[in-house]
Amino acid sequence: MALLTLKVNGREVSRDVAPSTLLVEFLRETLRLTGTHVGCDTAQCGACTVHIHGRAAKSCNLLAIQAQGAEVTTIEGLAAADGTLHPMQAAFRACHGLQCGFCTPGMVMSAVDLVQNHDCSSEGKIREGLEGNLCRCTGYHNIVKAVQQGAAAMK
Repeated sequence: MALLTLKVNGREVSRDVAPSTLLVEFLRETLRLTGTHVGCDTAQCGACTVHIHGRAAKSCNLLAIQAQGAEVTTIEGLAAADGTLHPMQAAFRACHGLQCGFCTPGMVMSAVDLVQNHDCSSEGKIREGLEGNLCRCTGYHNIVKAVQQGAAAMK
């Protein structure tokens, strides 16, 4: 066991973890932050996307101990303390950028990173920026609209 100390959604957390514990397991099973989903276990689908130091990362292929000292934000940490949705969350809701909802947390986390750290100036750039996130229900049309609306609200 190793002592893992990091900040999750603004709160410092310290727990003993097995060296083989994945970050997604730590978040879901130890901290009970179940908004971060496990989809493929191979970093292909993006359902497990979180932010580490403000950048999108797939938590299913990262050992928890590799996040030692990091600031991690999960989908639960995007909304304000009073429950007000983050502009990207509100845009996904308003634009119906989801269907079953399984991919939505990872999609939203990737979209926030896309707006904050990359070029999202066109539909093509948004589609390219989200290519690491798979949605099996939609044609991505409403997801792209949601990212455009969320980006406008974030600026």
